Amino acid sequence: MAMGRRQQRERQEDLWVAHTQLATAPGHPFYERLNVVLDAEGFDRFVEDLCAKFYALQFGRPSLTPGIYFRSLLIGYFEGIGSERGIAWRLADSLALRRFVGIALDEDTPDHSTISRTRRLIDVDTHAAVFAWVLEVLARRGLIVGKRIAIDATTLEANAAMRSIVRCDSGASYEEFLTELAKASGIETPTCEDLARLDRKRKKRTSNKEWKSPIDEDARIAKMKDGRTHLAHKAEHAVDLDSGAVVAVTLQAADKGDTATLDETLIEAGMAVAELAVHEAESRPDGTTVNIAGIEELVADKGYLSGAVLKRVKSYGVRSYIPEKRQKGKRRWQGKAEEQQAVYENRRRVRGDYGKRLLKRRGELVERSFAHCYETGGMRRCHLRGRENILKRQLAHVSAFNLSLVMRQLLGAGTPRELKNRAIRLVLRIFRLLTCQNRPNSAVEPRTPSVLDSTDTYRSIRPRCRIFSNSATCTTDC
Repeated sequence: MAMGRRQQRERQEDLWVAHTQLATAPGHPFYERLNVVLDAEGFDRFVEDLCAKFYALQFGRPSLTPGIYFRSLLIGYFEGIGSERGIAWRLADSLALRRFVGIALDEDTPDHSTISRTRRLIDVDTHAAVFAWVLEVLARRGLIVGKRIAIDATTLEANAAMRSIVRCDSGASYEEFLTELAKASGIETPTCEDLARLDRKRKKRTSNKEWKSPIDEDARIAKMKDGRTHLAHKAEHAVDLDSGAVVAVTLQAADKGDTATLDETLIEAGMAVAELAVHEAESRPDGTTVNIAGIEELVADKGYLSGAVLKRVKSYGVRSYIPEKRQKGKRRWQGKAEEQQAVYENRRRVRGDYGKRLLKRRGELVERSFAHCYETGGMRRCHLRGRENILKRQLAHVSAFNLSLVMRQLLGAGTPRELKNRAIRLVLRIFRLLTCQNRPNSAVEPRTPSVLDSTDTYRSIRPRCRIFSNSATCTTDC
């Protein structure tokens, strides 16, 4: 066989190419199965009827169909891409993703500006309706109960820098503000060192009441999870503790406390569960997994605890499981009989075995939704500006997370990467089994537990196999 050279392959492309000669791909098994689920549930027909009011009937530029637009946002979660520019690049690069969204090889993939323009065209309520449609899909497959709900929040880094903040009253930048303070203190021509020294001596250097971002006015100055101070937004999830599905998601200002944002998320979650219960009761009168009585139990962390919150939650007819903070001294309950009763009832429930199990499950499922949506999902740092734009992308992102629960039920994996990892582990297990069977003089000896393993009563000891010679036949536990 002779070696070819790159220069010999350089030629003018043919003017006409038959479609049978175009490069094709078999399609990714994960996205092929996801398309089967979406087609069976009538996803394209639903979003086209929902978005018809945003498009012209006859005239206008060639548009991006609603099915392609929402599938492109789903790709952002499954591929871990945070920006629309990255989604457009990945879509143009992959033949499997072309097939998933329904773009032929002789068609151009949408540019990032087309995706952004379509996002601005479709309002937040439509994205929320798509999120509710995904919840109905989960309810039909028995993946939503809605009886026990856990609520927690996390911060998202805004697409704005701290160096760009300006004064709310005068519009002066941070450096101009320090220069005025230096001149007022007697320094006529302050240097950078003088400004830095003056800034260190100030007690409180940044406040949302005094400073704002001219780029993203909805962003607020907040401390991130890693301790950095940054402009941020606050995302709050309401998670079903029986399945791990996110039944409600809200985007709040980062400077609002947990006690101030709990009611909005809880009410949205209650409305979502109530609508699912009514819909499932009408469509499946023989029985449904959705709790007909709606939300009955609420689980949250210590940041949501206050007497007023517990009183309001009790008035909603919901039992609360919120651990208490350690307080100095005794609380005074004069004129707060209802709050006192709500606090004591919550304390009794939290200290029980059932309450401890709920708190443990809250830490598992809620933090998992944050990790999948914002860490591996690529949305920890926002690439959009403005609350509405970020909320649109967030609703689509969390919808993809809920769809991953369906895919995990069908394939055993919720993302393409997990499906690939499971396939690799399966091959390694088969190879290990064949290796054991092909050694006639090999056997399996369980690992001798160490002293540390024997003393730890809460650690399960899993026997590990070790192949060695001159023994009996190998068992199937390898």
